[in-house]
Amino acid sequence: MSGLLALLDDVAGIAKVAAASVDDVVGQAAKAGSKAAGAVIDDAAVTPKYVQGFEASRELPVIWRIAKGSFKNKLVFLLPIGLLLSNFAPWLITPLLMIGGAYLCFEGAEKVHHWLHPHDEPVKIFKEDEAGDPAHLEDQKAQGAIKTDFILSAEIMTIALAAIPESNFWFEAATLAMVAIMITVAVYGAVALIVKADDVGLYLAKNANLDVTRAVGRGIVKAMPGVMKVLTIVGTAAMLWVGGNIVIHGLEVLGWGWPYETIHHIAEAFGSVAADQTRGFVEWVATATMDGVLGLGLGLLLIPVAQKVLVPAYQTVAGKTSDGAH
Repeated sequence: MSGLLALLDDVAGIAKVAAASVDDVVGQAAKAGSKAAGAVIDDAAVTPKYVQGFEASRELPVIWRIAKGSFKNKLVFLLPIGLLLSNFAPWLITPLLMIGGAYLCFEGAEKVHHWLHPHDEPVKIFKEDEAGDPAHLEDQKAQGAIKTDFILSAEIMTIALAAIPESNFWFEAATLAMVAIMITVAVYGAVALIVKADDVGLYLAKNANLDVTRAVGRGIVKAMPGVMKVLTIVGTAAMLWVGGNIVIHGLEVLGWGWPYETIHHIAEAFGSVAADQTRGFVEWVATATMDGVLGLGLGLLLIPVAQKVLVPAYQTVAGKTSDGAH
């Protein structure tokens, strides 16, 4: 009997330790995720533009497809890669992030270039179907969103990994997995709400019992096209801001700190003329704006590189692959 009681006491002790470990993982995941809030907001702003133009019945399936791709990006690829790099090749993290940041700058600058020159063909590194088949269009949109998500997810996971206190391998892995799950659910849940808001408004406008509720529904329907345009602009600005920020911080880590220091000093100068209550916000806006402007400049420089180097190289490789398949 005493042996059984001792065993039960040991089991209870193990359960308490396990529960405390789970609490620690959840707590650290919440803290680490909050550090990546900026990139999370960018992810939520960028994604809705990928479901524009689809029938209402296809919007949620496309979002779910992108969300599954995001889970795969974070849990299958980025989590193990991040842990391996942080433990065995930490020097590789910065260059890889800078490549991702440069791609975001290119994507954002390509959008701006197309807005300014709407008759010019957008620069596409990856070949797209030209037949207008809805199924192919859905594939292209989803794959494009998942590619962009991969870069933003890499930034989120890297920031989260840096925010986790030094601990053992498995605690870091569990915390990063929790960050990946919480952030993906939050981002794509918000995206689903944004995208389906017009359908909710239409339902209220047609079926609500109260006049005021029907009026709210009509207001939502009228507002959503403008909201989606704003989100497209915010998403593009977010690409440029995050991409520029990644590249600038990467240069600082690699020893070229003058761009970061210059931006920091200019932001401090703007903050110094603001009220104490708004100084931090003013400095953040100044920093984000300069990061975005530099990101736009880098992206515009990369457009001819894509036109003259990357696209021809991709077409050559794709052509050789296609020839070899016959």
